[in-house]
Amino acid sequence: MATQHILQVSELTKKVRFILESELNTVWLTGEISNFVAASSGHWYLSLKDSKSQVRCAMFKGNNRRVRLQPRNGQQVLVRAKVSLYEPRGDFQLIIEQMEDAGEGLLRQQYEQLKNKLNTLGVFSQAHKQTIPEHIQCVGIVTSPTGAAVKDILSVLKRRNPSINVIIYPALVQGEYASNDICHAIVQANNRQECDVLIVGRGGGSLEDLWPFNEESVVQAIYDSNLPIISAVGHEVDTTLSDYVADLRAATPSAAAELVASDSNELLAKITTFEQRLIHAINRKNTYLLQQQHHLHHRLVQVHPEQQLLIQQQKHDELSLRLTNVIQRLMVQSAQQPQQLQQRLQQLSPVKVITEQQNQIKQQKQRLINAMQNALQHKRESFVHLIEQIQLVSPLATIARGYSITRNKDNKVINSIAQVTLNDEITIQVTDGSIKAKVL
Repeated sequence: MATQHILQVSELTKKVRFILESELNTVWLTGEISNFVAASSGHWYLSLKDSKSQVRCAMFKGNNRRVRLQPRNGQQVLVRAKVSLYEPRGDFQLIIEQMEDAGEGLLRQQYEQLKNKLNTLGVFSQAHKQTIPEHIQCVGIVTSPTGAAVKDILSVLKRRNPSINVIIYPALVQGEYASNDICHAIVQANNRQECDVLIVGRGGGSLEDLWPFNEESVVQAIYDSNLPIISAVGHEVDTTLSDYVADLRAATPSAAAELVASDSNELLAKITTFEQRLIHAINRKNTYLLQQQHHLHHRLVQVHPEQQLLIQQQKHDELSLRLTNVIQRLMVQSAQQPQQLQQRLQQLSPVKVITEQQNQIKQQKQRLINAMQNALQHKRESFVHLIEQIQLVSPLATIARGYSITRNKDNKVINSIAQVTLNDEITIQVTDGSIKAKVL
């Protein structure tokens, strides 16, 4: 007990739910409905039972909206469900994903099994499908000659394009022998090769009514057909295996007729468009041919002997004119050549060279004189500037402003009373001379 983990109740229910959902996953189950409740939330709650056991079930509104029957207590149903556990109460339950009447449900199961088998064999492959012809002249219809489907198809074909021929290959479309009839009609249409495309179908009904179009023999006959086949079984919500194997699926027989019959007004509009395009093309071709004709005529004119002679005469005149111009230019150049040589000789004459060199000497001499005068003037100005600076710092300038210089008998400048004693003789220098004095 000390080492064993003790579970909480919620942990146990979570583990059991995980085991149930992961191990059993989805199951198919048949049973009788009891305790059916349609909650205000839209969910269904019920029990499924047989003579020995029962199990609680829930079907949420997202799934029950697709159910085509109205559940009631005591009704036998076939369901596809996930095994689960309702944790708050620890109740074992089923989460129903699909519900059908028990009889129809078994057919649905057979339908799914056969569909998976044929799909694995590649019967539904897009690579095998044929293209429906664009312009159809004859349509074959495999259906009941007295049913509503053939009337709808003929009505649409007559309204949209009465020129299309129709061949009806009669066949039973409901009951035990319907699949054999449908296969025979498809084979017969292929052998006779009278039509461009086959419409195979019937009006709406229950899954059981439409079952002949789910038979493997019918699917194989459609697969082996050399004629393109349009499947038109039931209403838009009905889907049979014939729809998957056919070259094209129509939601209804009327829709199939609209697919094969182009609207006569549309054809007329296309013919008008093609006519206009043809007229434009012819006009463009005529314009092109006229341009070619003009071009060839122009080329013919260019290579005509008379035209060639005119061109050669014109070239002769141009060459003669060019020759005359060249001769005149050479004569002018010959006449101008002595004068040009004389000018060149004058340019190379020593007199001219000497004159130019004399002028250069004069210019250099003048430049030298100017440079010497400028240098002398600069020196003079510098000397005057230095004199002015010396006068500014000269003691005589200071004396001239009223100051004097006092010296002792040794001619040393006295600048403190500590340098003289009583009765010392001193000399005082002023601007215009000196004064002898004695210290008293």
